[in-house]
Amino acid sequence: MPDQPPSNAITNVFKPKEFLEMPKVLAVIPARGGSKGLPGKNIRPINGHPLIAYSIAAGLSAKLVERVICSTDNQKIADVATHYGAEVPFLRPNKLAQDQSPDIDTFQHLIQELKIRDSYRPDIIVQLRPTSPIRKLEQVDAAINVLLSNPETDSVRCVTLSPATPYKMWRINEGRLLPLLTIDNIPEPFNMPRQTLPEIYWQTGTIDVIRTSVIESGSMTGNEIRPFIVEQANAIDIDTLESFDKAQQIISSIECIKPSITEY
Repeated sequence: MPDQPPSNAITNVFKPKEFLEMPKVLAVIPARGGSKGLPGKNIRPINGHPLIAYSIAAGLSAKLVERVICSTDNQKIADVATHYGAEVPFLRPNKLAQDQSPDIDTFQHLIQELKIRDSYRPDIIVQLRPTSPIRKLEQVDAAINVLLSNPETDSVRCVTLSPATPYKMWRINEGRLLPLLTIDNIPEPFNMPRQTLPEIYWQTGTIDVIRTSVIESGSMTGNEIRPFIVEQANAIDIDTLESFDKAQQIISSIECIKPSITEY
């Protein structure tokens, strides 16, 4: 009788030609200590657990993810992250944890440090932002599989239908209203019924899947980007107390990935 795969084996997963074996997939939770909108938000308790714990749980629950690392400049966040099962092999330099610090610098630093310290280089990086904590079971694996199934794709970005159309948004310049966007062959889209305008999607920050080579080249997306669409009702980006309270209400009312360990 042939050997049987272990009970947690991953089966029927598409393998692109460039991978002779399953690619190394690293989940990264970026969580800096400073936040002007909602101080301490990354470890603020939400339904009995720090906010960051929900993104860590999402990474740990994914069958295709082999490591979950928290990138932070803050020791308190690092302690919470390790308690919930993430690795924090080093602290992020303060210069990469400022309000204006771009994601690309943080991720390039992380990749380089892992090479130096662990001789480790993932093939794919999954970004799980703590501020977008609502993820359904198996969504992370599903987003990764979009990238695996499309070898020409550089990254996958989580999006949802925008609640408002930017074709009816305006800029103000010297006291005059100017339309934010235009559409070819439609002279005044801001005067058209919303239903006749193109559908627009908002990036939620819930799940981003990127080839490491793309980040090394200087981009967080590359040129070929595929969507991973999530429900508008569950898409949230926490930056205020109001958005935090809304996330707490949603998490309490739906089936989504939640920390399974004892409350912190």
